[in-house]
Amino acid sequence: MKGTNIGEFQELVMLTVGMLYDDAYGVAIQDEIKKQTNRKVTLSTIHAALNRLEDKGLLVSRLGGATEERGGRPKRLFKITAYGRQVLEQSRAMRNRMWELIPCVAWDKM
Repeated sequence: MKGTNIGEFQELVMLTVGMLYDDAYGVAIQDEIKKQTNRKVTLSTIHAALNRLEDKGLLVSRLGGATEERGGRPKRLFKITAYGRQVLEQSRAMRNRMWELIPCVAWDKM
């Protein structure tokens, strides 16, 4: 899947999946994004991003155990794939490289 680009929100979702590690499911991801960024995001938006990222091969999911609090339904847990990690690392490297190319005087002019 050469050349797969991810948008800012997809990157945010992937980073959150990484942060949550073994407990990365829709509601937990939604709560953590709110906590870390103060952005309110709907659960359907989270699920749409998770599905797209899984389709791209950047995430994989598995069903966790069913719980009473969820009416006996299992959680769908997500994990970053090796390819997903590679894409995140490329994104970070590109961002860092571009930040380093901004001349100091550019900040003084603002």
